Amino acid sequence: MPITAIVYIVLGLVLLVGGAELLVRGAARIAIAWGMPPLIIGLTIVAYGTSAPEAAVSIQSSWAGQADIALGNVVGSNICNVLLILGASALIAPMMVPSQLIRLDVPIMIGVSVLVFVFGLDGNIDRVEGLVLFIGAIAYTGFLILSGREDQAELPDELLTEAAAACARSRRASLKNLGLVAISLGLLVWGSRWLVQGAVTVAEAIGVDQLVIGLTIVAVGTSLPELASSIVASIRGEQDIAVGNVVGSNIFNILAVLGLAAAVAPNGMRVSPAAINFDIPVMIAVAVACLPIFITGKTISRWEGLLFLGYYIAYTAYLIFNSAHHALLPLFSQVLTLWVIPLTIIMLAIALLRHYQQKRRPHGH
Repeated sequence: MPITAIVYIVLGLVLLVGGAELLVRGAARIAIAWGMPPLIIGLTIVAYGTSAPEAAVSIQSSWAGQADIALGNVVGSNICNVLLILGASALIAPMMVPSQLIRLDVPIMIGVSVLVFVFGLDGNIDRVEGLVLFIGAIAYTGFLILSGREDQAELPDELLTEAAAACARSRRASLKNLGLVAISLGLLVWGSRWLVQGAVTVAEAIGVDQLVIGLTIVAVGTSLPELASSIVASIRGEQDIAVGNVVGSNIFNILAVLGLAAAVAPNGMRVSPAAINFDIPVMIAVAVACLPIFITGKTISRWEGLLFLGYYIAYTAYLIFNSAHHALLPLFSQVLTLWVIPLTIIMLAIALLRHYQQKRRPHGH
């Protein structure tokens, strides 16, 4: 096994952890200095910044005429963001979900996911549709910033104490914190690149198939900044940033990344039948699943985090079995479609029903 690859993996992990720590700290201080709720910072600065790898890969791939890579990167990253990242973060600590996400941002995430499906039904997302998506990103970001300034949420006392001196509303403090965020984003991008490069080398050395590497290691690779940032935010108690990062990244991936990728492609972006029949519907289903989980108690509990992780493992296993035309694929598909998915829907429906029954009960009963 190449020593260089091990070095890349170790250095990548170090940069990811360090970059995530700096990003969360800098973003929290900017929220205070600018008088904006941490959720808005998570939905904008942190979410857009950690989506830099997806943006680079998709726009470059689309420009080069590799539409499957560009589209697959966005769709795969969005699935990974919810199932793997929220799942892992909730396992570390149950996560509180702000009301704004339930009322506004998750419905937007579902809506733009469906919009991609509609745009892709004719087998192509053309340049005009790409521009429509990108204009949507600008409008959404502007709305978040304006609403954040109008409706300032109360910040935790420990944040106010920690950043009172360093985050005064001065130009110098703001520039310092923006610089901290910029440096941390650079560390996250380089860290994810080195970790993926090292992991691919190790996988090839032990004889893992190239397609499997692409479906697993590289797909997760562009979501590593979101994973590192959300887990560190969860550990530090910055749950608004952790959850906002994932939802904001998914919206940004579709509106800005996919929109720009389709706009720069000479003939728009080709959408394969496989993406329309399987991958994009899975992305929509994952987005829809967030609503009942977020609404019940306004938390993502540990068991729900475990449920997300289980589905991510199942999704990855399906991709691997399908690519290899494995003999277990029909049985695996039957178990998923006839047992696992229906049981999950029933469990979520029961949890949602109990939630609304509790809300309708008079207080004191």
